[in-house]
Amino acid sequence: MLLIGNGRLITRGAHNRLIENGCVAADGNVIAAVGTTEELKKRYPGAEFIDARGGMILPGLINAHNHIYSAYSRGIAINGYNPQNFLDILDGMWWTIDRNLLLEDTRMSALTTYIDCIKNGVTTVFDHHASYGEIPGSLFAIADAAKETGVRTCLCYEVSDRDGAEKMRQAVKENADFIAFCKKDKTDMVKGMMGLHASFTLSDATLALCRENTPADAGFHIHVAEGMTDVYDSLKKYGKRVINRLFDNDILGEKTITGHCIHVNGTEMDILKETNTMVVHNPESNMGNAVGCPPTMEMIHRGLTVGLGTDGYTNDMYESMKAANCLHKHNLCDPTAAWSEVPYMLFEGNPAIGARFFEKKLGALEPGAAADIIVTDYDPLTPLSADNVNGHTLFGMSGRQTVTTVIDGKVRMKDRELVGIDEREVLAKSREQAEKMWARINAR
Repeated sequence: MLLIGNGRLITRGAHNRLIENGCVAADGNVIAAVGTTEELKKRYPGAEFIDARGGMILPGLINAHNHIYSAYSRGIAINGYNPQNFLDILDGMWWTIDRNLLLEDTRMSALTTYIDCIKNGVTTVFDHHASYGEIPGSLFAIADAAKETGVRTCLCYEVSDRDGAEKMRQAVKENADFIAFCKKDKTDMVKGMMGLHASFTLSDATLALCRENTPADAGFHIHVAEGMTDVYDSLKKYGKRVINRLFDNDILGEKTITGHCIHVNGTEMDILKETNTMVVHNPESNMGNAVGCPPTMEMIHRGLTVGLGTDGYTNDMYESMKAANCLHKHNLCDPTAAWSEVPYMLFEGNPAIGARFFEKKLGALEPGAAADIIVTDYDPLTPLSADNVNGHTLFGMSGRQTVTTVIDGKVRMKDRELVGIDEREVLAKSREQAEKMWARINAR
């Protein structure tokens, strides 16, 4: 039994409440109880106790769309790279990197990213991977890194026709093999999906092959209408918009995650709603790639399940939350926009997405939920309550305030020290690995 107490505890979940001098009890990998520190210490007198020292005790955060391999773009300089549009960014940066990623690059980028997640209080990651330099075994390499660091994760490989039929088939097989592997895993810590790049790099034949190799309970993870290139391609080749095309190819549904959805219209939003398809918003990426602002506020008002991701830009979910808040206020010229919608994405949408894949409840401190718990050193300078905690989160909190991270009942970081991981050694090896990859890219 593990107790984490002596802090301001926010439960989140359907019955969100603040418990002053709160405490959470974890029995194995599930939460047994929440209450005051005094109450739970009396109830579990022999339990290990972690002192929050007056900080915040919160549910672990979820990142609903990440690109772990993008870690190796940090600081890179690619000869001749001078993008003029989104397609130039994809081909000149991201596809260039993934074509040069070997298995050890994939493993080390995952190890470093999961470490950064732990340090930012992120306990669950949905990742969308690509490494066309070496496809077979890549999802398993990421899963090994997730197991080593203890992070809960849902993985897929990005199927695309962009590098030819043989690599496309290898990508489909990697997804299918990994999904089968995850079905045998009983830990509830690793899940698999069929990853798809985007409509404009996927033929109908490829979509059919993916569908044939995807069990009904696995689902798809795909980028949708991130740039107008995707929309124009679908209209020109198939005479229909992207969401309509995916619907006709039986890709949408309650187990499908659609990333971005920037250039979608009302009819497409209706289809997403009727098929119960999930959407993930990635604000920093959308702004950084200059591809536009999605109608995320409208999607939420229409009742879609919408989550928040980082698209590889950061592992700090609060940073992504702050960016989304500013983006939608600016885009709509409305200072009242996004106050409730953005917190919904992170604290309700992401747990709802997690619930479609993981057995234990995520994103809440309540009996029976996963023992994914974080402690931060945030000490409010104004009164804090369950009603105004989102304002404190938006303007006062950051991922780097995380002091302790517990995932699945295991302490992965305590007092800002990683448990069982030599971070300096990992980062040193990662720098060596990244340097080799960069050299391969610029030797082309």
